[in-house]
Amino acid sequence: MYRLPTGTYTTRAVFAVTGGSVRDKRDFAATAVLISHPKGDLLIDAGFGAHVAEHIKMLARMERAPYQLGRTAAQQLDAAGYDRSRLLGVLVTHVHWDHVSGLDSLPRVPVWINEAELRYGADDSHGTVFRAVSQGLELREYTFDGPEYLGFPASFDFYGDGSVIVALAAGHTSGSVVVFVTLPTGKRYAFIGDLTWQMDGISRGAQRPWLMRRVADVDAKTVRAGLQRSIALSRVLQVVPAHDVAAYDSIPLLPSRFPSVTL
Repeated sequence: MYRLPTGTYTTRAVFAVTGGSVRDKRDFAATAVLISHPKGDLLIDAGFGAHVAEHIKMLARMERAPYQLGRTAAQQLDAAGYDRSRLLGVLVTHVHWDHVSGLDSLPRVPVWINEAELRYGADDSHGTVFRAVSQGLELREYTFDGPEYLGFPASFDFYGDGSVIVALAAGHTSGSVVVFVTLPTGKRYAFIGDLTWQMDGISRGAQRPWLMRRVADVDAKTVRAGLQRSIALSRVLQVVPAHDVAAYDSIPLLPSRFPSVTL
């Protein structure tokens, strides 16, 4: 498993987490994660794309923030000599702009998404960027045909071997998910998307401020329940909120030359 940081944007903590300071500026990560698997590889989210400046202009003015663009996920894969034929697709935790912008640089890579999130992306005002970057892409719709998983109501076993389990979280968006990854070493991760934006949500149980819950979440009560589950799980696995830069520190960057693997 590898992290592909594509950039950051800056938000004051007072808007990010209950009890945050107006003087505290937080860098929000826009990071993709590559899962390498014998059956084919998978990206979790896509980070920033080559046209992120245009994507930010599509947002409501209050949602725009100063940002720094690094290399896109596509550029990082190419620089490492990665064979893109190995890539089964991008699994989006949800379709907000800072998770899908990088799809603009992955024109032939399928997007894995569930029905509820696909509807949200088609209809909600926060799906504007997704609608733009997903044009012409293959959308592979998966279903939650598995049982409850670690307290979340339904699941989808991506590879069929328990190594990557997608669990329905909802609340932040209609079909937002948590992606559980178990490495061969036994180390386990939970990529919780935007159940909380920063590790404060895990370490001290802090929700988003009231106004941001009203703006950002479709069902704040469901988000709160998912956050409580994530806090409990943090005792036994590594929880990674999508936008906390330091939460990715234990995940290695792509090597300068990606190892060749024969499928």
